Amino acid sequence: MAKLYFYYSSMNAGKSAALLQSSYNYQERGLRTFLLTPSFDNRYGTHRVTSRIGISAPAEIFDAQEDLFKKIETQTGQAALHCVMIDEAQFLTKLQVYQLGRVCDELDIPVLAYGLRTDFQAEPFEGSQYLLAWADNLKELKAICDCGRKATMVLRLDETGAVVTEGNQVAIGGNSDYVSVCRRHYFQRYQQSSDS
Repeated sequence: MAKLYFYYSSMNAGKSAALLQSSYNYQERGLRTFLLTPSFDNRYGTHRVTSRIGISAPAEIFDAQEDLFKKIETQTGQAALHCVMIDEAQFLTKLQVYQLGRVCDELDIPVLAYGLRTDFQAEPFEGSQYLLAWADNLKELKAICDCGRKATMVLRLDETGAVVTEGNQVAIGGNSDYVSVCRRHYFQRYQQSSDS
């Protein structure tokens, strides 16, 4: 029976690289993968999963209104589909996480979702919240704080490098906009910014 996997971490832990490596491993054995990425994440162009280490692969895009079960089911009519992989899975909706569970349960296709656990205010993303609750397997990918501890939190930075404590949950950015830190340094720096 196919399973729903959630690979989660803070930023810069290699989630996209791990997704691309998994896809390559399937394809190397002649198996077909289907990669999905959110339509609004255009940091490296559209219709691509791209890792910050420079590797990438074509992907289909989705938005919050899209029925992922139907989208994936349509793919099975074209050729055998062996695995679905979702980049930036934190941006899934609750309904879409449910739909991915159906892909596993009804179509018998494994789904590997890769994403952040929490946002810059230490709040769970909707997609991550339901993946943590409903996935068959949870796998943490490790990132490292400047102090050497495991980084589990993400700080958002402004153009001067100051910590941002308010704003929209979603703001697409890269290494200059976010930094992964351990819980201790997250709350230290976040509190310092809130007090100023």
